[in-house]
Amino acid sequence: METAATALTFRDATEVDVDELVALIESAYRGDDSRAGWTTEADILEGQRTDPEGVLEVIKSPDSRLLTVERDGRIVACCQLKHEGENAYFGMFAVSPQLQGAGLGKVIIAEAERQARESWGVREMQMSVISVRDDLIAWYERRGYRRTGRMTPFPHGDERFGVPQRDDLQFELLVKELAQP
Repeated sequence: METAATALTFRDATEVDVDELVALIESAYRGDDSRAGWTTEADILEGQRTDPEGVLEVIKSPDSRLLTVERDGRIVACCQLKHEGENAYFGMFAVSPQLQGAGLGKVIIAEAERQARESWGVREMQMSVISVRDDLIAWYERRGYRRTGRMTPFPHGDERFGVPQRDDLQFELLVKELAQP
């Protein structure tokens, strides 16, 4: 019986992966391709979600990793893990739109939490989510994350992060205590 975790390989991204990772992230969040999955931001943001420079910066950063997930030799998901003292930051999470809704995201976030806890000894995972993404926030809440009410402004005018289609976009900090082994 095949499950969401069947034949997944987790590894750190390298410079060779940059173009494939950018394409994956863009397909999960922007444009018509993203509408095949449920994580699309196409109705609230246009333009790019990331670019090769942004992905390369994460890969090269000494306190950050871009965890890459492969199935059958093809990159199907990724997420950033950044060490921030006693906490880790979880970001740049993307699952191929064709594979969304099958439980893959649950497996990946659990592995990311495990790796952050074991590699860095962190006690808390943090992330920022666009506050109007109620369905996505609810998904993270089901994984044990809680809303903090702490907001930061969306970088309006910086097209590296997209072109907002509404004026009320901001990021909310979500946190999860990580159980120690």
